[in-house]
Amino acid sequence: MACPRPTRLTLATAVVAHLAAGSSFAQTTGGSRGGSGGPGIDVVELTAVQVGEDLRSGRYTVVELVEAFLDRIERYEDRYNAFISMNPDALATAASLDEELRTDGPRGPLHGVPVVIKDNLDYAGLVTTAGFDGFSSATGGVDMVPGDDAAAVERLREVGAVVLGKTNMPDFAGHGTRTRSSVAGETLNPYAVDRVPGGSSGGTATAVNASFAVLGLGTETGGSIQNPAAAQALVGVKPTFGLVPVEGALPMDATYRDVVGPIARTVRDAALTLDAIAGPTPEDPATFAAVGHIPEDGYVAALDAAALAGKRFGLVGPGWRESYLPLAPETEARYREAVAVLEAQGASVMEDPFAGRGWVELYEERPSVPSVGSHDLLVYLQGLGPDAAFHSVEEWETLTGREFRRGRRARPPAAPTATEEGDAFQAWRMEIRALFRAVLRENELDGLFFPQAGEPIRPMVEDPERPDYRPNNHAELPSNIVNDIGLPTVTVPFAYYDDGTPFVLAFIGDLWTDADLLAYAYDLEQATLARVPPELVAGER
Repeated sequence: MACPRPTRLTLATAVVAHLAAGSSFAQTTGGSRGGSGGPGIDVVELTAVQVGEDLRSGRYTVVELVEAFLDRIERYEDRYNAFISMNPDALATAASLDEELRTDGPRGPLHGVPVVIKDNLDYAGLVTTAGFDGFSSATGGVDMVPGDDAAAVERLREVGAVVLGKTNMPDFAGHGTRTRSSVAGETLNPYAVDRVPGGSSGGTATAVNASFAVLGLGTETGGSIQNPAAAQALVGVKPTFGLVPVEGALPMDATYRDVVGPIARTVRDAALTLDAIAGPTPEDPATFAAVGHIPEDGYVAALDAAALAGKRFGLVGPGWRESYLPLAPETEARYREAVAVLEAQGASVMEDPFAGRGWVELYEERPSVPSVGSHDLLVYLQGLGPDAAFHSVEEWETLTGREFRRGRRARPPAAPTATEEGDAFQAWRMEIRALFRAVLRENELDGLFFPQAGEPIRPMVEDPERPDYRPNNHAELPSNIVNDIGLPTVTVPFAYYDDGTPFVLAFIGDLWTDADLLAYAYDLEQATLARVPPELVAGER
């Protein structure tokens, strides 16, 4: 199994753990390999498209490419702390893919592409911690080891991706601004280590931003893909609820809100990933709602550098929400620059289309469903496989002698759809979706065009006199609204503030408009080519 790196534990403890798992420390962490990092491979900002071209031309092998990424991780990871664990089988997988490429050709569009996955996504045989020290024996808990991959991870591997490791996240994905876990500590933002990296998929975002991998998977319940993508100038896809299977993802709200989605440096790479992971599967019956809603030729084929021409978008305003508005002055200035570019690409806009429609008031009436977390967690734990150490919270408590989640007892795990609270939430969601569609239809809008955040990203330390004060205060504008309704959202980098931190935009649409949003983001991306890679600093923090 994979074990935490020595930045989390003493070196001796880490070595013993890795040897017990049958792997050398160097293999598992990407340690010294005698300079065998490939024939001068520059992995910085390397795309999946370029990897495919390079492998087909024989410029390098998959093994050499993986070694090059592991070399970069070895050099910089101690400072930025993107990972919880590394995959000890990454090089063996790479070698197998090289042989397959020689004999049969590429397995799929991500053949040989090094990727990362958030550590609430299962990878067969590796520990899933969800950031929680109680799910790792290396930090005093019990290893939670699934018997098979999460459905989205399995799909990535089926098209040839190489999973390098599992990325850091706040415990149980419980923070949308910062990424600090009880199992691995704090993840930093490569653009500015004194600013937050975003959460809860902050480890994936840092790994992709720092070019520790080509792309990665995050999860989102309330901004957890969008927020770190915005904090780190990345393309994040929060898909329509039900488009991508969430089986094998440790849940917060798998019944109504949880999604799995790509985090990448380019729109095309994000679309390639969505092509790989989207669509129906019996492992997650909710995904059958996607039937008839996926482009026949896929998401990459729908990309269009003229997609914005003739389209009309609603702009953010207090009719949408009250928090994080008005925009900070520097955010407003860049937003207006972005609107000008949008218009130059042939689109038109409308100011605050939700004004006067009672949207804010209706959103505030959102019912809660108390049983959803305990129900979805039980379903997940029961699916870990027969060899897992535990299959319920109660079994975990017996093994550890601890109370789950600091003494908070889980509610009875009634299926939300069997409760009146669940019925009320569904009725409210239908009502607010109808209002959303009415606003778009009556104003002839193709979508919404917002800054993802209403101000620059927050400082890591908010109050020098209280260094451990950690408010969850990313100024997100789309979420949690889009999450409660199930709407898709795609982020795309546009500019940088004077301090070098990113300004990122978000396209929002109705259910199943994921392909359209990716096409709009692609048009804007190609018109600006705004992303600039961060300059990393080696060494410990």
